[in-house]
Amino acid sequence: MFVKNIMIPKHQTFTVQADEPLRVALDKLEEHKIDGLPVLQGHQYAGIVTRHNLYESFFTSDLSRDEFLEKKSCGDIATYKDKYLKGQEIFEKTLLELKDFPLLAVVNDKNEYLGIVTRFDVLEQFQSAFGVRKSGVRIAFTSIETEGRLARLADIAHQFHEHIISLVTFDETDKLVRRIVMKIEKKDNVDKFVKKLENSGFRILDIYED
Repeated sequence: MFVKNIMIPKHQTFTVQADEPLRVALDKLEEHKIDGLPVLQGHQYAGIVTRHNLYESFFTSDLSRDEFLEKKSCGDIATYKDKYLKGQEIFEKTLLELKDFPLLAVVNDKNEYLGIVTRFDVLEQFQSAFGVRKSGVRIAFTSIETEGRLARLADIAHQFHEHIISLVTFDETDKLVRRIVMKIEKKDNVDKFVKKLENSGFRILDIYED
């Protein structure tokens, strides 16, 4: 999945213009209960204003609250002016970028604002990958890293008519053993399915039902 697949398009986002006073940004942050706003210069991307950098800029200024909010513009304190996405990035790579920041803007080759990707949306995708929102039985196991092991796993699941909610593998290195977490719908044949996995060389680590 690419960043563009989880991007919130510009017509669904809230923005401020660079020459608008910070009071406009603060009002929008409070009204919409959000942590950050893209700053635009016309249609061009010009940075991000967040609650954190707004408050930080105020506390390091010599202005009163009202003076600061009226005299300082959004462009004055905008950050992340040179940090943005183009939409073709693989979405999981954005997680590190968003670890300490609430959102990133997406722009085109002309630096025109297209939308945003938020930390919340990226984490939502990871939750989906693990099948967090759907109840079932989560089976963690290991397998020798050999050709055809995932195909064998799929074949066993097919034999037992298992509905796979999610399937995630770990240890993408040169290790000989790979960890796998599979979540399936709860059925009466789970014990038989697990036994078949063990007989086929998969070592069960944990079984958890939610």
